[in-house]
Amino acid sequence: MRLSKYFLPVLRETPKEAEIVSHRLMLRAGMIRQEAAGIYAWLPLGLRVLQKVSTIVREEMDRAGAVELLMPTLQLADLWRESGRYDAYGPEMLRIKDRHERELLYGPTNEEMITEIFRATVRSYRDLPKILYHIQWKFRDEQRPRFGVMRGREFLMKDAYSFDIDEAAARLSYNRMFVSYLRIFGRMGLKAIPMRAETGPIGGDLSHEFIVLAETGESGVFCNSDVLDLPIPGVDVDYDGDLKPIIEQWTTLYAATEDVHDAARFEAETPPEKRINTRGIEVGQVFYFGDKYTKPMKAPITGPDGVERPAQCGSYGVGVSRLVGALIEACHDDAGIIWPESVAPFKVGIANLKVGDGPTDTACAQIYAALEKAGVDVLYDDTDERPGGKFARLDLIGLPYQVIVGPKGLAEGKVELKVRATGARENLPVTDVIARFIE
Repeated sequence: MRLSKYFLPVLRETPKEAEIVSHRLMLRAGMIRQEAAGIYAWLPLGLRVLQKVSTIVREEMDRAGAVELLMPTLQLADLWRESGRYDAYGPEMLRIKDRHERELLYGPTNEEMITEIFRATVRSYRDLPKILYHIQWKFRDEQRPRFGVMRGREFLMKDAYSFDIDEAAARLSYNRMFVSYLRIFGRMGLKAIPMRAETGPIGGDLSHEFIVLAETGESGVFCNSDVLDLPIPGVDVDYDGDLKPIIEQWTTLYAATEDVHDAARFEAETPPEKRINTRGIEVGQVFYFGDKYTKPMKAPITGPDGVERPAQCGSYGVGVSRLVGALIEACHDDAGIIWPESVAPFKVGIANLKVGDGPTDTACAQIYAALEKAGVDVLYDDTDERPGGKFARLDLIGLPYQVIVGPKGLAEGKVELKVRATGARENLPVTDVIARFIE
């Protein structure tokens, strides 16, 4: 993509309403624009990151055996009355009526709707287990939306729902999702620690929040520092095999949110030098809640003994849009964002330092064409802005690699390659720079 044809409205000044780093940088880098309190338009650069994050989530959910569908954003209030949650959910739920006076709501979550879909189509244990998921926009009418996409009212979420014949099978599905979450966040370059947590309005008695440690996080957390060194399951993890060793490895060491923190246990199990008490950003949560929805909503399954019983269920959420903010909180410096390669909007940024100079234009065009042909995401700054402005913009938007092309370097047959994360620089021939990315 040529920058001269792209839409990238970067800001030189930090907006006054932005309280945390991710909000400031997303606004300054032209990733989002606020349209109302807690509601944002995702501009082209931000949308590319959102799509990269969604792709990783989708790939790992599919790898774990989940099946994708898409449910509507509007739901019938009657479904929520069946489960008993309509009045209990509170003012965060946006309630509306259509022209026929039917009561609807803009979904904050989808347990009721997926249960309705399940009960209409699945009757026998032979059709289980099932894990269904979608990536859909949600709305929760936060009283004080703040911190940009970290605590907005409208947000993109991946929510999955498992259905099993009994508790033992349901816990296997829970383990599947637990392991897939470790891989999802690991692929994005994040160390998200699973911590025992409250179940809140979702219900049930088993839940883990996946927390990225950050002082700007809303959650108070306590954990053993050794959990930071645990290995992420590899791409070859067998989801049909025994996942208990992985679960035990990640849940044996103390890790809990402040809502369920047990100070005595923490001190007894964790040496003083390994105790972490900080804040964190929740990027996902998994729940097992049994028949909380299938029982009142009458979603029975016939077991191998011929007896009907409510299906046993869990739900599993990843805050996709929230993850973009969390990534920036974890990956930035004073100059701007530092994107991990897996989620970067573009992998390479090319800076033409003298647009109109024949050899410089030719070298840039050669690099740009070769990388595009090879399928490398590249942003070519072909504007006539001064070099200092180009350098600042590339650092701000955080592309992993910068290729800097100017007459002085080309006189020696070289262009400069800069690694954004480390600041390391190399002077290389044009062909070597191209080979570096194509290889």
